[in-house]
Amino acid sequence: MDKYDATLADWCAKNDYLNKRNLDKISTYSLLKFYVYKGLLKDWSPEQIAGRIKDDYPNDPVMTISYEAIYMHIYAHRQASLNKKLIKLLPYQKTQRRRANAKTKRGSKIKDQISIDQRPGHIENRQEVGHWEGDLVIGKGQKSAIGTIVERKTRYTCIVKLKDRKSATVRKQFVKEFKALSKNLTKTMTYDNGVEMAQHKELTQQSGVVVYFAHPYASWERGTNENTNGLIRRYFPKGTDFNTITAKQLKRVQDKLNNRPRKILKYKTPMEILIQNSA
Repeated sequence: MDKYDATLADWCAKNDYLNKRNLDKISTYSLLKFYVYKGLLKDWSPEQIAGRIKDDYPNDPVMTISYEAIYMHIYAHRQASLNKKLIKLLPYQKTQRRRANAKTKRGSKIKDQISIDQRPGHIENRQEVGHWEGDLVIGKGQKSAIGTIVERKTRYTCIVKLKDRKSATVRKQFVKEFKALSKNLTKTMTYDNGVEMAQHKELTQQSGVVVYFAHPYASWERGTNENTNGLIRRYFPKGTDFNTITAKQLKRVQDKLNNRPRKILKYKTPMEILIQNSA
């Protein structure tokens, strides 16, 4: 078998772009296609794939792709059987894809957002407890959801039952979770740009938790939460109607996650680390 040569790949990339303009990059290069599809099968989002490939192939011009290019590849022929399968592998499934810079009629930007760029730098090193990441896990047909918040240092997880996705509901339930914890465990939360967090200022007033917003389409900025949501999906796979899942069932899964040894915690459990840091 011929050894893969990055220099030759670079030459081929330039040559192919001149002669195969009708094909997108993923369709053109089999190794790139294999990497992207393998990532999707592992429940990675296009953002995670685009971010990770830079580390795995730092000097290979063929093995670079943007998350938007991955989305466009998937939705280019959305009625084809393969593309339907690829769409089902996405964290959020839609019948069609808007470009990231496309304007929406409703204008869903959240007012008075505090960017993750303003988040204190020491939070990044995970040496201090009390800093959380949050998101929703969406159910069947986008008609139901649960809330998830994960503490960055301990990996302690709270799974929140939601009757709907309205901002008032999400704020109320998250505040309830934070108030059940000791004060030193409730300092900040990093969230995505979902409109369910529109009442972030009220959440801060009621719980003391300052909410920072990640950059759009930058799920790796909440990587702990993304990974945890993947673990939750093992119990509640895509297509689950969360309206039929009870709070007791959610609590059972929460307890499983918080009481299993984690390699990253030197085989301690999130619950054990949380208790050690609760004083």
